[in-house]
Formats: sequence, C-alpha cells, structure tokens
Amino acid sequence: MTAFVRVCGPPNTNFLVGYPGISATLPRIEGKVEVRPGSGVSAPVSISLVTICLQRRETIHPAADSVTKKHLAAPRKEIIDIVGREMLLFRCPAGKESESVFSMDLPFVLFIPFGRGGEETARRVPPASLQLASRTAETYYEMVVMVQQGHQEQKKFAFPVPLSRYDTLSTFGMYNRPESAERVTDHLVTLGISLPRWSYGPLDPVSVYIKLSPNPDWMNKAKRVTINRITIGIDEEIIYNHEGDEPQRKVKTLAKQTQSINVRLPEAGYFTNLGLVFPAKDTRDNEGIIPRGKQAFPLYSLSAFTTTASLYKIEYYLTVKAHLSSARDILLRQPIIVCPLDHAGCKEEMEAIEQAAKDASHVRPDNPMLPAPTIVRMNDYNALHALGMTMVGTQRKPLIE
Repeated sequence: MTAFVRVCGPPNTNFLVGYPGISATLPRIEGKVEVRPGSGVSAPVSISLVTICLQRRETIHPAADSVTKKHLAAPRKEIIDIVGREMLLFRCPAGKESESVFSMDLPFVLFIPFGRGGEETARRVPPASLQLASRTAETYYEMVVMVQQGHQEQKKFAFPVPLSRYDTLSTFGMYNRPESAERVTDHLVTLGISLPRWSYGPLDPVSVYIKLSPNPDWMNKAKRVTINRITIGIDEEIIYNHEGDEPQRKVKTLAKQTQSINVRLPEAGYFTNLGLVFPAKDTRDNEGIIPRGKQAFPLYSLSAFTTTASLYKIEYYLTVKAHLSSARDILLRQPIIVCPLDHAGCKEEMEAIEQAAKDASHVRPDNPMLPAPTIVRMNDYNALHALGMTMVGTQRKPLIE
C-alpha cells in the first residue's frame, strides 16, 4: 500500500519563517509532514523511515538564450546539494521492519544557514531563488521528504519553496553611506564620482555627483581639453561557472543617459549631477494582468539582482564615461548592489524584520521545542476514531459522536 505524503506550513503563514541573510531572525522552514494511506481511508500503510531536507538545485546553460549556439554548446550543467542538515522525523523501533499506521503528522523545523562561512559551503547563506530568461541560470529550492516503506524502495516527494535574500535591502545603513571613486588618464584630467547610496531596486532613482578636475602640474595642457559629453549607465555582468576552469562573462547595459557639454575644462574643474532611474521589468502581460508566478520562484520586477551562487554570479556596475578632446576618454566602473525590492518596499520590510528578530530570540537552534508527532497506529485503542470511523459488529461504519 503506497503512502500519500504532503507538507503543510504553519496556519495562515508561509513555510519560511525569518529572513534569509539576516542572522538575528534565525531563518528557518517550519511545518509538518502528513502521511496518509494512498487509497481508501482505513487501509493501514507500512512506514519504516521518514526524513526531510531542504535541497538546492542549481543549473546553468549560458548558450540557452541563442537558438544557434544552444545545440552546439556544452550541455546544461547542474549541481544538487542539501542546505543545512537532513532531519529524521520517524524511524520504526529496532527489530521491527515497519509500523502499520493510519495517519502521521510529523512536525519539523529546518534551519537555513546564516553564517558568513567563507569557503565552508555548509555554513554559507544560500543564494536566492532565481530563474533568468531562457533558463540560462537557475537556483531552485525544494523540501524533499524521503519515505521508506518496508521492503519497497525509498520514495521521494518534492515540494518547491521560494527563497529570497534580505541582506541587500537599500534601507540598511551600510548602503546609505556615500561612496566615491576617482580615475585618471593621461595625467591631465581626474574624473571623480560620488554616490549618495549604493544599493538600488526597481525604479529607484540613481544620482551621481561628477567632478572633472585638471592636473595643476600640467595646467597649460589641461586647459586645452574639451569636455564633449558625459555618459552614465548601469551594466549587468553575469559570470557563469565563476569558480570553475573556464568562467564565461556576459555584460549587458541596462540603462544609459548622456549629457552633451561641449565646454573647455575650467581651471577650477567641472561639476555636474547626473541621474537615471533603475530599470524595472513590467510583470504584467499585454492585457495588464499580472500572471500567476511559478511556485518555486518569487515574482520579481527585476530580471536579476546581485547574487553569488555556486555556478554563477551576477554583479552590477555604475559606469561613468567622460568623452574628451585633446585627452583620452576616462571610464570609471563603480560596483553597486541591486536589491529585488525598491526603496519603499525595503522600508516596509524593516519593521517586520525587527519583529522577526524579537520572535527569533526565544528560539533555540539546538532545541527548537517542536510539538510532539501525532501517529495513529493500526493497533492503537480506538485508532479508527481518528479517521472518523468505528466498528459496528464486524463492519466499519462512519463514526457518529
């Protein structure tokens, strides 16, 4: 008799409790595994072992977005690993092959790693769920319940879980400090930029303070330089197989803004402010309807965001280019962080994160105080009552209280 297995989360909330990437909230997956007979109501099912784990599947296929290269390139590369630890939910007593049960409710909690961990993969914070266009890169999480039924081979039941990361929110203080950088070419002109903050989400304004200053030691030459125009842009760089032998880079410009200037470089330098809006992907279809998202992937209004997985890495740069006459052009690339939520969305999450941290302070990772499992065995007293049935003489009848 095969078992029917499903996973239920806590009432009225998601499986995922806490905020992955923020250690104070003790990110974890809570719920219970329900095991029932596969067919019929009162036919018992034999169970020897039940375990659950959170599994991450990651795939890359850099050529998938090109019809011609797709068939000629190397096949899709995939890795599968367990996040954190596997949890044993039930094992039948020693000396017994299996237990005959009518129903099982097995509570569980799977802690998601939240340590910085460096090279130690088991402690690293797992990357967010993401599926790029044409599935060139994908990170996918699922809860996998393994059930052993006596002699039968082990059966696995997978339930997708979307996982987001919250350590790149633009409301965190570390991203709200001004960042500045300088670049020189020809020793004549110095390009300096300053960013008021450096984490952005969809439709967030990106403003850059730009300064072009002449080299005082070469003032006569520097004064001949003409500033033709200044271009600012946002580049997305995806590095496939970044830890492997042959990393493959793909750079795409997401947004660009050019300002024509055509002035000689003044002795005091040239100052300007340039800005653009971080591009967002429209999640609605032609009829203005937001399509139902895939269960394993949250619906982002960005095509991608800053993330580092095992097989791929996505980085963003703000590029500023000064086009000059009588001197070489100057290009400056400043790394920025891209967050899946806009600034307003990040603000809304802050209160919930603080509350989650308060709630997590009462949870002990070594002993999370789970409720006891509820198992109705075939030989238990009044076992049929749990199924809403009873014996009347030699017949099974619905139980009328």
